Amino acid sequence: MLPTNLDMDVLRTFVAGIDLGGYARAAARLGRSPSAVSLQLRKLEEQVGQPLLLKRGRGLALTEAGEVLLGFARRLLDLNDAALAAVRSPALSGEVRIGLPQDFAETRLPAALSRFARLHPGLRVSARVACNARLREAFEAAELDLALLWDEDGTLGPEAALLELPMVWIGKRDGSGPPPDAPLPLALLDAPCLFRRAALDALDARRIPWRVSFGSPSLSGLWAAVTAGLGVTVRTAHGLPGSLAPLGAAAGLPALPSLRLSLQTPRVGAGPAVEHVAATLRETFAEPGR
Repeated sequence: MLPTNLDMDVLRTFVAGIDLGGYARAAARLGRSPSAVSLQLRKLEEQVGQPLLLKRGRGLALTEAGEVLLGFARRLLDLNDAALAAVRSPALSGEVRIGLPQDFAETRLPAALSRFARLHPGLRVSARVACNARLREAFEAAELDLALLWDEDGTLGPEAALLELPMVWIGKRDGSGPPPDAPLPLALLDAPCLFRRAALDALDARRIPWRVSFGSPSLSGLWAAVTAGLGVTVRTAHGLPGSLAPLGAAAGLPALPSLRLSLQTPRVGAGPAVEHVAATLRETFAEPGR
């Protein structure tokens, strides 16, 4: 009896649906119709002889067989991509230095960069996580090869834009809002911080009294303070912990502007390694759900 060969395209669809949080997003990402994706998943289940997904509420969850296959599928795809990269692409070596805001330090971006480094073992990718002002200074001083920056003053150029995200007021997910008839307690990152400035400017413009109840140099410390009920904060909704949520209009807080995230690359002299990592970053942020 001949062995069954798993289809790489079908495995890629299977993994994409899990990573993107749904197969509708996977269909859009892979340029296929939802019905084509359903057929691929059915084919995969027929090949392995086991159900891989089950309905859970309005979504899907992995069966035990699906969990087992997912780990193998990731390794198979990595090996497939590494083989193609070795044949098609020049060998990349050296170091690429990337700067990024804390908002993106623990989301899917590090996983994408880690996978890129595995495909190019001669390349070292190092990341510096800092506030926007420090990253901008480091990039301008040529201490970074690439920098993800919030375009706070509109000077970085639309051609470098990756996405635009609104600033939002953030509080506990349990629905408890700020206390009435008292200065608004704020949990904020230490200055200089563009989100801190936006929050205070918006409150002052509406003459809403406030007090800084908690300050932190780190985003994880900020999330912990808001979860504990020490105050509300301002950030984008990207990467929010499950315990937090944007506050609705009922909170009575002023509107906030949107921010454009830009990828800054060297004006001249970018080598192939920097160009390849920059392309990986653009592809990552082009995925649905970013």
